[in-house]
Amino acid sequence: MPLTLMATAAVATALVATSVGPASAASPSKGAKPTVVLVHGAFADSSSWNGVIKQLKEDGYPVIAAANPLRSLSGDAASVKNLLAGIDGPVVLVGHSYGGAVISNAAYGSDNVKALVYADAFLPDKGESANELVSKFEGSVIGDVLRPVPITNPDGSKDFDFSIDQSRFRQAFGADVPADTAALMAATQRPGTGTALNEPSGEPAWKTIPSWALVGSNDRIIPRDAQVFMAERANAQIKEIESSHAVSVSHPDAVTHVIEKAARTVR
Repeated sequence: MPLTLMATAAVATALVATSVGPASAASPSKGAKPTVVLVHGAFADSSSWNGVIKQLKEDGYPVIAAANPLRSLSGDAASVKNLLAGIDGPVVLVGHSYGGAVISNAAYGSDNVKALVYADAFLPDKGESANELVSKFEGSVIGDVLRPVPITNPDGSKDFDFSIDQSRFRQAFGADVPADTAALMAATQRPGTGTALNEPSGEPAWKTIPSWALVGSNDRIIPRDAQVFMAERANAQIKEIESSHAVSVSHPDAVTHVIEKAARTVR
C-alpha cells in the first residue's frame, strides 16, 4: 500500500476508535430515560419479565433483565453490582421475590441506582435472610412444596438446590397464571441454594434510596403481611394488587406502572 494511503487509513482508524465505542460507554443524552434493570428471584428466570420488558421498551425505556445466579446472596448481589457498574446514567433497579434481597444489597454503594422497586419481594434489613423473613408470618406454603436436591459446590462444600415441585407450582407460585404458562414456568424454573435463601443480608440500600413496593395480596410464597411489614419499614410507596406471587407474569401492566412511576422521579 502506498504511504499516503497508509497514512489516510491510519487517520480514519484513529477517528473511528475515538468516536465509536461500546454502547455502555456512550453518555446518556439529556432527558434520556433511566435504564431499568430487572432481577428475578428463585424458582423463576429472566423470561418471567417478558411482559414487563415489552411494555417498558414500547414506552422508550432501556431495559436489562439480569440472570440471577441464585447461588449465594453476597455472590448474586456482586453479580448484579458488576452489571450496574457497566451502565452509564441513572438506573431503576427492580427485584422480584428473592431478587428483592439481591437488589437491596447490589444497590448499596452503587451510585447510579436512583430508585428501587420491589414486586412481591423481600426487603431484608441487615442480618436478615429470606428464609427467616418468610417464616415470621403465617400463610406461606413454600416449606410444603420445595424439592431439595443435594449438590456439591466447586469448593467441595455441600448444599441443596431447592425447586418447587412441578405438580404444585401453579397452585403455590402462580394461581392466576394460565395453566399452560404456569407449566412452562415450572419446567424452566431456576433452583436456589439453601445458602442463598439463608444467607443474612448486608446493609440494605433501601435505607438511602427511594423505594416502591407492589404487594400481591394473594401471594402464597411471601405472605401479604410480610410484604407490607417490610415495605412499611423501608418507607416504600406501597401499591397493593390482587395477585399471586407471579405478579410480573400475571399482571405485567401493574408492575410496569409502578416501575415507570418510580422512573419519573429520577432526574
